[in-house]
Amino acid sequence: MKRSTRFNRLLATALAVAAWPLAQVAAAGPAEPVVPIDIAVPAGNKLYLVGHAVGVQIHRCDAVVDGYKWAFVGPRAELYDDNGKLLTTHFGGPSWLARDGSKAVGSLDGRVTVDPTAIPWLRLVATGSAGQDGDRLAGTTYIQRIATTGGLAPAPASCNAGALGTVEEVPYTADYTFWKASS
Repeated sequence: MKRSTRFNRLLATALAVAAWPLAQVAAAGPAEPVVPIDIAVPAGNKLYLVGHAVGVQIHRCDAVVDGYKWAFVGPRAELYDDNGKLLTTHFGGPSWLARDGSKAVGSLDGRVTVDPTAIPWLRLVATGSAGQDGDRLAGTTYIQRIATTGGLAPAPASCNAGALGTVEEVPYTADYTFWKASS
């Protein structure tokens, strides 16, 4: 019986040691999302943060050469982690401000319409900077906006002379993925 118990302990130890690298990989960071090639992040970058946004896309009725048109003004949203903890706020720029004061600013680099009833998915080239209390967004190289719902401009016919200057806040949700250069 002693030999069997010793064997079981050795087997359990061996299995634990073999599983350790897999646990390290799982804890290494969030899983990369599957996205259309037009917004895939180039090799040499690693996903480090995912935020689930709840907010509005702001549109204004403007006069244009041939009539009136809804113009995108900017977003206003809050991004939460999987446990509902606030990660960042999102606003015009486009910009993201983390609770530690660090900031990322993006510039459009790719877009694709996945769902015609929702705003497009995006890839933005980003610059991230440290804040007064931390560096959560420092070093950010890319940001993706994926899994969108809502946010589209109101119906074109609703932007007319009577609505000129009107601002509409259209609810939306999205996931934002934040990337840094791999070391």
